[in-house]
Amino acid sequence: MAETPKQNCYLLDTSVILDDPLHILRLYDNGENAVVITDIVLAELNNKKDDIRGDAGFRAREFFRFADNEQGRTIEFSDLPKCIQECSKKQAKNCKDKYYRLSVNFPHANLQDTQVGTDIPLYIIYRKSYEIAKNYRHEYGLNDAKIGEIAKEYSLTLLTNDISFKIASEVQGITTQSIRNARVERPEEIEFAHTYSFQGEEPKLEDSQEHRNFEQMTFVQEAGDDTQIYETGIQKYALMNNHNLEWCDFYKRFGEFYDDNLVRPINLEQKFYFTMLTHPQNYVTVVSGATGSGKTLIALQAGLELLNESIVEGIIYARNTVTANDQHSELGFRKGDEGQKLGYFMYPLYSAINYTIEHMKKRSIDSQVEYTGNINSMKQETATESFMLKHNIEVMDIAHLRGTTISKKFVIIDEAQNLTAATLKLIGTRMGDETRLVVMGDPNQIDHPFLSKRRNALVALLQKAKTENYIAGVQLRHTIRSEIANWFDKNF
Repeated sequence: MAETPKQNCYLLDTSVILDDPLHILRLYDNGENAVVITDIVLAELNNKKDDIRGDAGFRAREFFRFADNEQGRTIEFSDLPKCIQECSKKQAKNCKDKYYRLSVNFPHANLQDTQVGTDIPLYIIYRKSYEIAKNYRHEYGLNDAKIGEIAKEYSLTLLTNDISFKIASEVQGITTQSIRNARVERPEEIEFAHTYSFQGEEPKLEDSQEHRNFEQMTFVQEAGDDTQIYETGIQKYALMNNHNLEWCDFYKRFGEFYDDNLVRPINLEQKFYFTMLTHPQNYVTVVSGATGSGKTLIALQAGLELLNESIVEGIIYARNTVTANDQHSELGFRKGDEGQKLGYFMYPLYSAINYTIEHMKKRSIDSQVEYTGNINSMKQETATESFMLKHNIEVMDIAHLRGTTISKKFVIIDEAQNLTAATLKLIGTRMGDETRLVVMGDPNQIDHPFLSKRRNALVALLQKAKTENYIAGVQLRHTIRSEIANWFDKNF
């Protein structure tokens, strides 16, 4: 008979919860482990929650929102998990500590559904007085020393992201670990495009070169002998699909087989991007690129092609309607009805539509209202509205996605760098049958006060695309914009 795995007991430092309260759920692991904090951590979290502008304050408030005190209760030593009792039997004989079982619940956790919505027991150890405090002489670090005292006496594994606390604890023989949220350290280095050289007629990948679905391959032909190798000028392109190279003939795809009414991709990145968005086996795409890289414009063209071919029945554009440090940017503070309020935030879409209208206007023989272009602002507004109505294009506040199911649509989620992982999960779970989803943004343009370049929904999904075949990823590094814009992007 197989032995039951021993339950681990983790004591959390404040830094772990301030990194992400969901660590409690991850560590609990469906009851495989026990999670403990001290009264010191609880007090520090309580002091942090009034910081309304900082990341730490936001996460402290998240912790207390998840905590369900009505399900909590004072408990005896005998009610503690066995791993705590076993580790502290010797110490417990004369122990005057008090224990509390607090329930925490994560209704929208970005983890497996089997763990969502369950009450997670969090055990709190209260100690009236700490031995370390009697002889502590340093100006800082007393709270850490108190937490370390509990960890040592109960033989708990201390989890802390504070490097100085971690070192000080290890010196005392305390087992320590660190745990961080799914933070992407160098999101700009995530790569989906690869270039290889080949000789002969047909390129191929070596067995050692493993790639995920929809990674982009450029093969550059070389010729020559042992003394000199030169490029022939011939290049071939392919997407990886089911461990095979799927060749892309961009000359045909964006030549005779392309709708002239649509704006053509103008560089290799955009051509791969468009090809992935319209690929029959791709339903989720994540794209990172700066302003001017064509994220929204090419996505709109792909959506229009899918709409013309009846693969989707409409296009939905959604983005956050709250910008950083500006409460008055919320919809409720804007003038006008809901549509007019949303309009303040939909300029990237309208810009892409107007560019498309101008392109169509040049090709149009008949003088239709849809192709009136920029003659004046009133006609431009009318043309945009007419275009959106004809092509069934909707704009939506992300907050309104809750409780809906979107089927057979092409959904564009913009400014994803300002979304949390929980919000992205809300969006993803609203997608119905035959819907295509493209998530886009620029990790260098963080507006959300509680997110960073390394921790946001966009970079988290980019990281997922590197390991999951279900998601197509692309980095648009080539921008087409003014010298002024380029200067500010590089120097600030």
